[in-house]
Amino acid sequence: MTRLTHLDENGAASMVDVAEKPATTRIAVAEGRIVMMPATLDLIRDGAAKKGDVIGIARIAGIMAAKRTHELIPLCHPLALTKVSVNLEFDDDLPGIRITASAKVTGQTGVEMEALTAVSIACLTVYDMAKAVDRGMRIDGIRLVEKSGGQSGDYRADG
Repeated sequence: MTRLTHLDENGAASMVDVAEKPATTRIAVAEGRIVMMPATLDLIRDGAAKKGDVIGIARIAGIMAAKRTHELIPLCHPLALTKVSVNLEFDDDLPGIRITASAKVTGQTGVEMEALTAVSIACLTVYDMAKAVDRGMRIDGIRLVEKSGGQSGDYRADG
């Protein structure tokens, strides 16, 4: 197993030095979902939530979160993201909302954490905006779906 990169030779937390790594185009895609009662999903779909446009606000929250990932997660590098997108899709089978985020950068380190943060915060925003009618909503399935670029090469999750 490869050693953890955020630990120095003494086992102390350390920010990875990426100065010698070449700048390459890096893309990451993450996904997650928020499961809710069918009536809650209908309320959101109909735009009838008291706090406003749940989907639009969650999309903006996810994008904003990706841009601030380095402020939220210790040892993450601040990145000059070139693209972030957040997609929210209604799923009656859950019932709930599936959320996908992608992040892109040309730089010396990857954007996996930015994509994962975008999905997480978009899910939390949906929860916040609809909790008055459904406190039992469940956020789950947050994971990295794929990434490209960088020294470690490409990755694609199974299933």
